[in-house]
Amino acid sequence: MNPVPARPILRRRLLALAAVLPFAAAGVRAQAPTRVLVEVWKDPNCGCCKDWITYLEANGFASRVHDKGNAAMRARLGMPQALGSCHTALVGGYAIEGHVPAREIRRLLQERPDAIGLTVPGMPVGSPGMDGPVYGNRRDPHDVLLVRRDGSTRVYASYFKT
Repeated sequence: MNPVPARPILRRRLLALAAVLPFAAAGVRAQAPTRVLVEVWKDPNCGCCKDWITYLEANGFASRVHDKGNAAMRARLGMPQALGSCHTALVGGYAIEGHVPAREIRRLLQERPDAIGLTVPGMPVGSPGMDGPVYGNRRDPHDVLLVRRDGSTRVYASYFKT
């Protein structure tokens, strides 16, 4: 009795494995968590904008950054100028203006209210990107506002208020 040569068996097994691997890899990729994309328009020299983006990425978001066009994008998204800040973002169809915490962005995406989006007007110290030792660890009270389609607002969350 002649034994089957090892090379043809090994070759067949390798070919079978090669045929299955792309499908197995695709299954693994499909199960990996997806990071929600936040597209940001900001001034190229703004350090707090960069810090806010770094904060979002550390909190599970992906980012695409444009170093110009903040005011134009704010207007295009319908965010009132009076509620503006140093950067404008778009996530899940909502405008995010200023130093909005990741927790409130996730809440917005879960609740899906009929709204333009969220804003933290101005640049309050203690908000994400405006925090840490460089600011003396100061934490000024501020609100995250939900901006309705008619431009009116309501408090969505409050921070550091007693």
